[in-house]
Amino acid sequence: QVQLVESGGGLVQPGGSLRLSCVASGSIFSINAVGWYRQAPGKQRELVARTSCGITTGYVDSVTGRFTISRDNAKNTVYLQMKSLKHEHTAVYYCNADVQVTNWDVAEYNYWGQGTQVTVSS
Repeated sequence: QVQLVESGGGLVQPGGSLRLSCVASGSIFSINAVGWYRQAPGKQRELVARTSCGITTGYVDSVTGRFTISRDNAKNTVYLQMKSLKHEHTAVYYCNADVQVTNWDVAEYNYWGQGTQVTVSS
């Protein structure tokens, strides 16, 4: 089993910054693509940023230039640095990862974290 645990959410004023962290633990051989998603009240969950082995990185247009995804492979951790936050960034942010659990099974399994609440409000 693989667990993803997010942290770093909270209440922040407009224009402020937060850094979210997601730590993966459990039966992990390698973590391939990882991403951050968010779900605002009354809306569907949407992709925010995703990186494939730290090489190919993509962002939803609305966060380009404000959010940065990064990863520390040695710590099985992915980060989302968020700057210049706006009210519309308020949502529950989820970590998602494609994990290869053993070196003899090349299949990748997809996992979700429980989410961390980000609230942007004055």
